[in-house]
Amino acid sequence: MRWLVFGSYDVRRHPRVGVLVEGLRAAGDEVTELNEPLTLDTAGRIAVLRQPWRLPLLAGKLVRCWALLALRTLRQRRASATGPVDAVLVGYLGHFDVHLARLLFRGTPIVLDHLVSAAGTARDRGLAAAGGVRGRLMRAIDDAALRRADVVLVDTAEHLDALPAAARDRGIVVPVGAGAEWFAAGARTARRRWPGDPAGGGRWRLRVVFVGLFTPLHGTRTLGAALAALAADDSIEVSVVGTGQDHPACRRAAAGNPRVTWHDWIPTGELPAFVAGHHVSLGIFGETAKAGRVVPTKVFQGAAAGCAIVTSDTVPQRRALGDAAVFVPTGDASALATALRGLAGDPGRLARLRRAARRRAVEHFWPATVVTAVRHRIDPTVHRDDSTPLSSAGTSGAPTAAGGNLTAAPVWWVG
Repeated sequence: MRWLVFGSYDVRRHPRVGVLVEGLRAAGDEVTELNEPLTLDTAGRIAVLRQPWRLPLLAGKLVRCWALLALRTLRQRRASATGPVDAVLVGYLGHFDVHLARLLFRGTPIVLDHLVSAAGTARDRGLAAAGGVRGRLMRAIDDAALRRADVVLVDTAEHLDALPAAARDRGIVVPVGAGAEWFAAGARTARRRWPGDPAGGGRWRLRVVFVGLFTPLHGTRTLGAALAALAADDSIEVSVVGTGQDHPACRRAAAGNPRVTWHDWIPTGELPAFVAGHHVSLGIFGETAKAGRVVPTKVFQGAAAGCAIVTSDTVPQRRALGDAAVFVPTGDASALATALRGLAGDPGRLARLRRAARRRAVEHFWPATVVTAVRHRIDPTVHRDDSTPLSSAGTSGAPTAAGGNLTAAPVWWVG
């Protein structure tokens, strides 16, 4: 099939669309991208919601992106010798872009990656009550975008159920997955000796990493309290990456722990190796409704990178991870601290969990695996063995642990 991936998405901030592109290409499809990233980060979008007088800034940036996208579309059509594409995929945060896509590509199936609803995000951050003016506006934005799409991608069954009834039969669950660079980082990590191996010996510290934007969904107030509870435990060191809404409160809570290192951010190209250098990757611990419906990107990435996963005990995360993670009650800082102490004191269990998470990622979170459902939906005539994308994933150019491409048997990648 031939795909056009379209919109103002930003892969550096939201890697989901990058995983979809990798997956489609690895599965053998032809993919062209028409992308003009909207230079307004998450904090800027939230500022617009809080202060509507900033709306002209968003509108101006969006109009610029649209003008460039329309111009590039016309040029692409003139240059193309192969005719129209089979489908247009509108990248995440495409609530507005989907309208332009429908206008420019009449008669072509439009696939909207509706990873997060505008209304749900506003409620999660306490910025709009369900019955308030802002809440109604966000729902109207969601509904208008969903009406323009022929196929709607969501990441969990819970998000599918949350779609309006009129859009639900057009919805498909497509897990977020992880990019090839995360699997490559995990393959390099798998060559190292796991803690707890008989020949390991010596004293070691459990290395824990958290990466996030500090939204209420992430539950970083709980994280801060857990880090405070671990202040006297010198067997655990923690790297915290990111800033955002709840960052000041988290940092204040954890201020008494001298073994926490704070990073405003790690460059995108360096992040997989950085995370893979830790034993444990933390997920989310928030108590919001949205936190109970998602499997965060960091969980997929951490598993692919070969880390043990510690995250909140929610239905979608248990479904995604099975027994390849440690689950703690949402909002329970004491349980989180206890779980980390337990892993620090049991290197053998830690090693088993790391291997289990890695295996789970290889089996379920490959880019070419996560796009299977949408490929079948767009082209029902495509019939193939679901294992074949694993052997064709080398088209993405990612290295294996041996330095070649992804043509080795998947279990070999587990290490």
